[in-house]
Amino acid sequence: MPEFGITCFNYYPKILHAAVISAWVSHCWLHFQAAAFWRCMNTAEADEDADDPGALAAVGCLRAISTILESVSRLPHLFVQIEPTLLPIMRRMLTTDGQEVFEEILEIVSYMTFFSPTISLEMWSLWPLMIEALADWAIDFFPNILVPLDNYISRGTVHFLSCKEPDYQQSLWNMISSIMADKNLEDGDIEPAPKLIEVVFQNCKGQVDQWVEPYLRITVERLRRTEKSYLKCLLMQVIADALFYNSSLTLSILHKVGVATEVFSLWFQMLQQVKKSGVRANFKREHDKKVCCLGLTSLLGLPADQLPVEALGRIFRATLDLLVAYKDQVAEAAKEEEAEDDDDMDGFQTDDEDDDGDGSDKEMGVDAEDGDEADSIRLQKLAAQARAFRPNDEDDDDSDDDYSDDEELQSPIDEVDPFIFFVDTIKAMQVSDPLRFQNLTQTLEFHYQALANGVAQHAEQRRVEIEKEKMEKASAAATS
Repeated sequence: MPEFGITCFNYYPKILHAAVISAWVSHCWLHFQAAAFWRCMNTAEADEDADDPGALAAVGCLRAISTILESVSRLPHLFVQIEPTLLPIMRRMLTTDGQEVFEEILEIVSYMTFFSPTISLEMWSLWPLMIEALADWAIDFFPNILVPLDNYISRGTVHFLSCKEPDYQQSLWNMISSIMADKNLEDGDIEPAPKLIEVVFQNCKGQVDQWVEPYLRITVERLRRTEKSYLKCLLMQVIADALFYNSSLTLSILHKVGVATEVFSLWFQMLQQVKKSGVRANFKREHDKKVCCLGLTSLLGLPADQLPVEALGRIFRATLDLLVAYKDQVAEAAKEEEAEDDDDMDGFQTDDEDDDGDGSDKEMGVDAEDGDEADSIRLQKLAAQARAFRPNDEDDDDSDDDYSDDEELQSPIDEVDPFIFFVDTIKAMQVSDPLRFQNLTQTLEFHYQALANGVAQHAEQRRVEIEKEKMEKASAAATS
């Protein structure tokens, strides 16, 4: 007789989307599916047949648990209540016992570390299990492991930085350095590694100075023998993140290691490289462009004794070009999203009016929608995050597949507007070193002078939009 848990799983999502289920019902369902999972495991262990239905039913139970957790993402207290029930399952299945269900278990860990009010010490105890599995046999699951590790660092930053038993910073370094130095691993296998370095630099700004040089060294070392363009971009973005983290420290390390000229020459080459169609060959996603903009802009804030005038002009021009490309891409994405929304509202009618006039700049801000939509977007981002990080071995360097799912990325730089950051950095230079600022602007071609004026105007527009959004959110919070 098949387990009830797996049988009803086929119908459960329909119930979820048909009505809002109560926390009590969800709690009961989670307990039921957990109990059903253990019964299925006992059945599978008692029967050595590889095609045992108990093993298949166990997978169904885990998927059902994920479905329920996804449906109750707006009930954080429920995650605290169900954690003791799910912890034994996660602990057991993050070992070699769970190789057949590792993806499903990692999805549950991702939900538990993302939607719980805080990450408990018991949940932190799962970190070593994932690291050990990754070092031993789970390299194929690195993109899936990336998601909960990101959650641990970004949502449990204080514990990540302060705990010494175990030392999570050292543990992460041991894992990343081992993988990035492994010459037997293909470029696609290590893509999550630079993404994790980015998570550290962006979430721990000013608190991990001791790790900047080690991470830069292994990044440059891997960059020298990387062939795949997407991995090259990820590695170069580590350098951009380090510059945004601390531009003076990062530049001094690059000079100390003797790779500053090599790194910046390659970076500018990658920024200028285009395909036959004329589109950029590298840094295709909005996130990629923004990271590079923030890194390059951080360099512009350095004093004259650290950044020669010839380097200043080149970086200034490259940043302007990238800001314009970023602005255009955001505007295009906003138009596409608006068109999709129109299609969702009316599947058989199309909007005859083309909103080319003022849509691009207006839609570059953070959308201040009501709480339900904000929660829905947040959930969608996590639910698709693992899929967004899966590499495509079949893709060649000209494929755009590696650069998809831009909207799934979340990071602390979401709150940093690159246009305002750029304008404020240049204004600071104008105040601190007016002669240097004058020399820079006077040597600019007319084209770049026009771009600079346009970026400055757009930055002021963004200030107004952001302030308006803050006021709307404050007003909504006061009335709720």
